[in-house]
Amino acid sequence: MILVVLPAYNEASCIGALLESYCEVLNEENRKCRVIVVDDGSSDGTGEVVLGFRDRLPIELITHPGNRGLAEALRTGLHRALEVAGDRDVVVTMDADNSHLPGLLPRMVALIREGHDVVIASRYRKGAVIKGVSGFRQILSLGAGFLFRCILPLKGASDYTCGYRAYRASILRRAFADYGEAYISEKGFSCMVDLLLKLRKYDPIITEVPIILRYDQKTSDSKMNVAKTVRQTLLLLVRRRLGLP
Repeated sequence: MILVVLPAYNEASCIGALLESYCEVLNEENRKCRVIVVDDGSSDGTGEVVLGFRDRLPIELITHPGNRGLAEALRTGLHRALEVAGDRDVVVTMDADNSHLPGLLPRMVALIREGHDVVIASRYRKGAVIKGVSGFRQILSLGAGFLFRCILPLKGASDYTCGYRAYRASILRRAFADYGEAYISEKGFSCMVDLLLKLRKYDPIITEVPIILRYDQKTSDSKMNVAKTVRQTLLLLVRRRLGLP
């Protein structure tokens, strides 16, 4: 089974189009899937949009009473996914703003079935296409990726920050068992980097596939404070390089 975790905060204008795409992919591929949406205290009706797909998708909505941030929403979603997943199942994380396309999912799941532990949808692989992202942010992203590959190399990984990933459920379960709640300890968008880095101790088999990143389809406001995210990520890099928690 495939379990898709979607942290969502005020994505009412985007998440319907994303779930519509999921309906198409699952119907075409005849896949057994559960979509777990964590509504992180939205005030724009995100939850109502999600519930409108209950008759078309195997969907579960978990609602935080207030906005707790991406890390808490991700933790909630992954905990729930692992409650129902078998060790051979695939857990997928992705953004809820319709910038990550579900059509890539079958290829990522196939690579897990072939023996990989983690599959990353990467902006840095040949064939990747990025739409609607400023040149400045692309340069920042390239710089961050270069630093991580130099200082904390992870075999098979070049894109440490993209949240569109597929994981073998067993490796996530092992990490949660070892780290407990500290497995997702970073706040903000740097939690995605830390989640990946903490898998290093298990010597995971990682590969990447080129992503078509469609920020031009994102109609909701960006939740990322770029300067804050860069600062948090650089501090995380230094701490992990020094072996600090």
